[in-house]
Amino acid sequence: MTPRTPRTPRPHWLFGDQLGPHFLDPAGGGPDPGAPVVMIEARSVLARRRFHRAKAHLVLSAMRHRAAELGDRVHYVRAETYREGLRKAVGKGPVTVCRPTSRAALGLVTALDGVEVLPDRGFLVPSADFAAWVDGRESGRLRLEDFYRWVRRSHDLLMDGDDPVGGRWNLDHDNREPPPRDRRGGSLGAPEPWRPHEDAVDEEVRHDLDRWERDGLVRFVGRDGPRRFAATRREALAALRRFTEHRLPDFGRHEDAMLAGDPVMSHSLLSAPLNLGLIHPAECLERAERALRSGRAPLNSVEGFVRQIAGWREYVWHLYWHFGPDYRHRNALRHHTPLPDWFLDLDADAVRARCLATVLAQVRDTGWTHHIPRLMVLGSHALQRGWDPEELTDWFHRCFVDGYDWVMAPNVTGMSQFADGGLMTTKPYTSGGAYIHRMSDLCDGCAYRPTERTGERACPYTTGYWSFLHRHRTRLAANHRTAQAVRGLDRLGDLPGVLAREAERGDGPP
Repeated sequence: MTPRTPRTPRPHWLFGDQLGPHFLDPAGGGPDPGAPVVMIEARSVLARRRFHRAKAHLVLSAMRHRAAELGDRVHYVRAETYREGLRKAVGKGPVTVCRPTSRAALGLVTALDGVEVLPDRGFLVPSADFAAWVDGRESGRLRLEDFYRWVRRSHDLLMDGDDPVGGRWNLDHDNREPPPRDRRGGSLGAPEPWRPHEDAVDEEVRHDLDRWERDGLVRFVGRDGPRRFAATRREALAALRRFTEHRLPDFGRHEDAMLAGDPVMSHSLLSAPLNLGLIHPAECLERAERALRSGRAPLNSVEGFVRQIAGWREYVWHLYWHFGPDYRHRNALRHHTPLPDWFLDLDADAVRARCLATVLAQVRDTGWTHHIPRLMVLGSHALQRGWDPEELTDWFHRCFVDGYDWVMAPNVTGMSQFADGGLMTTKPYTSGGAYIHRMSDLCDGCAYRPTERTGERACPYTTGYWSFLHRHRTRLAANHRTAQAVRGLDRLGDLPGVLAREAERGDGPP
């Protein structure tokens, strides 16, 4: 018999959010064993929109670090567009790529000749398994809690046989404590998070970004201080170890709390390296469960972290694809007010409301805040003001270091702005100033008072909340989760004054 000639491995294309070793693993329909790697740094991606400078720095740093690790195996191309870069790298030859994380990128690779799209990587639940779960939902309701329990069972996460560890699936009620009174005006006192040390690659990236800005090739928003998030796998694993060994024990109780002087609290800071593909979610979950089983972290903290990774992150990823390309255009509440310049420019100094000024400054300076400031300060304000949800989704995508299309479309359109009319959540997430006052120290020293609805000191979140309920009274009265709040409008004797105060503010900074 004539011996079979082995096939020459086809080059494999890595996008900038596919940087971990699992994207080069041949197992399970992956790239060819020993495949040469193509990476393309397309400047048009940054030129097309006004991204946060720290985000551009992080992504480019992560890509260039990965290329350095791969050495002679990689062909790293700097080009104006992906098409141009791919032509330079492989000509018309065949190339493989794991399914990209955005519809736009998927549309690009499927339109190119010679590109074979392989299954996606970097998530726990394969697309086929999610589709089977959806088909099995008799009610057609795709609620997070049902999905989360299914993932826990199917991946044996925090399980004792057929039952959840501790007898409860969800310990969310244990994780809603406000910051301790003696910590207001300071920090939570948690062990410091892992932080990277910049190197020559970061210096090169910063030099290039400076030059591109000077030459008018790109425009950024926000500040690019020292890099705060992992840009290599080694750094990501160090950040994961630091969190699970030192910070996870205190994570749960104050998961939803906010402190002006401590934006990080006990949060993991792992969303950016996870979304760059530097670590796999299974690695995070394994370490967290190990901390629980060894007695180094309590169940409420571990379950809260597991719910973020195995519940919410997986849920958002699959809903992004399941809801289809028109989902981002949904606008059930018919909110069309453009985002004002002060918000687009991250001009925190223009804002008097201390909570919003503080959070906007955190975004300006770092490109990050944790989930409660995103939802209950930034998102809630946008919802109350009736800002365009598609514009807001784009803003979150551009301004957050962990923001990608698949992340922000469901999180903002569905969760934050209720623009999908309830496909993801059962109610709009917004509140008056009382919630922010209870869960933070952000009202301390503010020009406004959370309990006041009229007058010069009326809290913009309090007037905004009642104005929002009034504007959408008919819809919200029919929702069992908001009907009681709507009935409260009838007991609000000063409602005309509240609406007048809200109208006075217009689109200016509160």
